[in-house]
Parts: sequence; C-alpha cells; structure tokens
Amino acid sequence: MSNWPLLSLLIWLPIIGGGLVLALGNQRASAARWLSLLIALVTFVLSIPLFTGFDYANAGLQFIERREWIPAYDIQYHLGADGISIALVILTTITTVLVLIGAWGSVAKRVSQYFATMLILEGVMIGVFCAVDSILFYAFFEGMLIPMFIIIGVWGGPRRVYAAMKFFLYTFLGSVFMLVGLIYLYLKGGSWQIPDLVQLSLTATEQAWLFFAFLIAFAVKVPMFPVHTWLPDAHVEAPTGGSVVLAAIMLKIGGYGFLRFSLPIVPDASHEFGWLMIALSLIAIVYVGMVALVQDDMKKLVAYSSIAHMGFVTLGTFIALALVRDAQNVDVARLGLQGAMVQMVSHGFISGAMFSCIGVLYDRMHTRRISDYGGVANVMPWFAAFWIFFSMANSGLPGTSGFVGEFMIILASFQQHPLIAFAAATTLMIGAGYSLWLAKRVIWGEVGNAHVAELKDIDGREWIVLGVFAAGVLLIGLWPKPLTDLMEPSIAQLAAQLAASKL
Repeated sequence: MSNWPLLSLLIWLPIIGGGLVLALGNQRASAARWLSLLIALVTFVLSIPLFTGFDYANAGLQFIERREWIPAYDIQYHLGADGISIALVILTTITTVLVLIGAWGSVAKRVSQYFATMLILEGVMIGVFCAVDSILFYAFFEGMLIPMFIIIGVWGGPRRVYAAMKFFLYTFLGSVFMLVGLIYLYLKGGSWQIPDLVQLSLTATEQAWLFFAFLIAFAVKVPMFPVHTWLPDAHVEAPTGGSVVLAAIMLKIGGYGFLRFSLPIVPDASHEFGWLMIALSLIAIVYVGMVALVQDDMKKLVAYSSIAHMGFVTLGTFIALALVRDAQNVDVARLGLQGAMVQMVSHGFISGAMFSCIGVLYDRMHTRRISDYGGVANVMPWFAAFWIFFSMANSGLPGTSGFVGEFMIILASFQQHPLIAFAAATTLMIGAGYSLWLAKRVIWGEVGNAHVAELKDIDGREWIVLGVFAAGVLLIGLWPKPLTDLMEPSIAQLAAQLAASKL
C-alpha cells in the first residue's frame, strides 16, 4: 500500500461515505447504520498501515501527497504525517467506530443524518492532523465546527441551541486570529507550507503578536482557562456520541496546534510567555479540578475533569520549552513533550470511556443527575466494573494510561521547578477526589430507588465499546513503548527546533 494515497483515502472515504449514508434517507435507518459502520471500519483498517509502514529513522513528514489547489495564491493540497499525526489519526479512526456502535440503539430520530454527520466529522478531523499547507489546515480546522454544531444543535438536550451557538462562536472567533497570523506569515515569507513557516526568520515583536494570535485559536480548542466555559455547556447538551468525539478528539486539536505552530514557528515568544502558559495550565489543573468536585451533573463533572487533564498537556508542552532554553536539558524536554502526547492519547480513551458510561446510564434512566442514582453495582455488576476501572484511570492509577503521561510531565516539571511539579501533582489527589466520589454516589451503596432497581446490565454492543476503551487504557498503561517509539523521532526534531533561537 506504499503507493496508495493513504491520507487522502482516510480523509475523503468517510466524507464521501457520509454523503452516501445521507442519501439513504431516514426511511432506511438500518441500512444507514450498517453502511456507516462498514465505512468507519474500512477507514480504521486503512489507518493501520500508517503505523506499520512508519519509518522510525525518518523524523520528517511521511506518506506525503502534494498537488496544486489554488495556484494563484500558491495554496496547495499538501498532506503528510509524522509520529504525532499518526497517533492522533489512529485514535480518531478507533473512536469513530466505537461512537457509531454506541449510537446504534440510542439515536432514534434522523438516523441517517446523525451517522452521516459523524462520518464527515471523522474525515475533517483527520484532515486537520494531516494538513501541511496552513490554509488547508485552517479549512479543515474551521470545517469540523459545522458537523459538531449540527450534532449538538439537532440531537442535543433542551438547551442545545444555546450550547451549539456558544460552541460555534467561541471556536470560530478564536480561529480568526490564527488566520490573520497565517496571512501575515505568507506576506512575509511567500509560502503557506508549515515547514517553510518554521524556517522563517521573525523579530521578537513579530513573534509576540503571532504567539497570541495562535494562543487565542488553540487555547479555545484545548480549552484553557479562562476560555473554557463553552465546554461544559457543549458536553451537557450534546448526545453521547458528540461528547465522546468532542472529548476524545476535538480537544486534542488545540494541543496539536501548539506543537505544530506555536512552538516551532515562534519559539522565542513561546519561551518568553511560557510563564503565562504554565500558570494558566496550573489553574486549569487545580482550580478547574476543584470546580469538578461540586458538580451534580455527571456529564458536567467529567467535562470539567477533561479541562483539568488537558491542562497537563499544555503544562508538559511549555515546561519542555523552558527546559530546553533555561536548562539546556534537551533529554528531559523530550520527556515533557512525550508526556504531553501520551496524555492526549490517554485522555482520548479515558474521557471517551467515561462519557460512554454516562451514556449507558442515560439511555436507561434519562437523567444525568448524580442524586438520581446509587447502588448501580447491585444490578449492573459488569457495568460497575468498567466504571470503576475508568474512574481509577481518570485518577492516574499506575498500570493505566492515566498514570503514564501525567507521571512523565510531573517528572519533567520537577527538573524545571519542584513547586511546579508539586502543584501539578495535586491533580492526582483532586482527580481521585471527584472520580471516586462520583463512583461512590452512583455505583456503591444500597440501591437508590425503584428506577435503579430495574436497570439491566450492559448488552453485547455496550460490551464492545467499553471493552475496546478499556483495552486501550490498559495497553498504554502497561506497555506505552510502541506509542512513545512512534512519536520519538518527531518529538526529538521538535526539541531540536526549540533549542534554536530565531533572534
């Protein structure tokens, strides 16, 4: 398959497939489900050669495709993938399959439209991770807002229109600043290609303005404090599949943007304002984690926990930059960057699993209020086992993926300043607090009420979804080496770029 346009296939197969599913109409809901699942499975299978065919000796982009797109402005259809991209692409293809299986019986209205929208969203998100031309990146970056806007606005809860509008306005307005920055870089250097932008010489003032242009765009996506308030509303109103994709994939695009744009293109400004990024990351880790403790809605609690865990991603990213510049410690900087990437992939599995578990309960009880449950383990023992496992992973239990990335980031943070590492480590205690307290109120104890007593344990379809998520969490927790080896060449190259000043 080395001569195949793999990246284009991964992008356009689900997008075109989504169009075919949409054409089936809502009268053929069963056919729409099966065709969507087939397309998603084929897309996942096609993503495997990215991993098996990856050249570990090559730190640059691989699987490159390059064609003219808008010649008048030198905009190209330019795709490529490195270890960082490939890890996130495979996470996307796995998650989409599980989301479609999870929605098999829970989505009853406009079935073909829902499944088609999910497929189109998958293709656009893969495009974000593979785009090498910055305008192509921006097109995919903005394009993914449309299907998620539709998913929240059509299949969401009672306040879905408000949540969808808030999601769209926050994320769209933030990315406008990135577009302005990209246009400036093109006018200065004459190229839209990200590798060319990395090599472009920039003054300190130019870097500062560009840094904040990128920051506004990517901070909203992560989301970082204080532009995080759209996320809990979006999660609470979104259907289960929308919440899973939002938490598992879309939040990672913000962290990916920092690694692909902010750090290599404006390294000096990123270092100068690194203190701000570290401070905002610690606020997300500590303060937002405490906010999660007081939530009475399960989805909102897990949404706030996602913000706290993504704070680890930005912390590891900018701690690595500080280690390179201040301590000339490239090896530990690579540890911080590796930790940030492992945390992104790990959080994809854990958050996707947590929202899937909440969806299982919501499908049966049609409520997400914690007080409406209690003693679920008495009637759903297999479900309870999955819930407790994912809660432990969310708390950073050794042996699960939740521990690996956080431990790497804390270790790197300790080399920069022990107080930063101590503040970051508090999330392990806070995370255990809200994760286990939630489990205590929902899973343990006597049966809470007659509705809980009537609950049935998970069926085969739910077993598949939760089982695959659990396998991913366990595999990365016990054997992270294949993942870290995949990303190491790209991480090493990024660390070397950070060490070189443009001033």
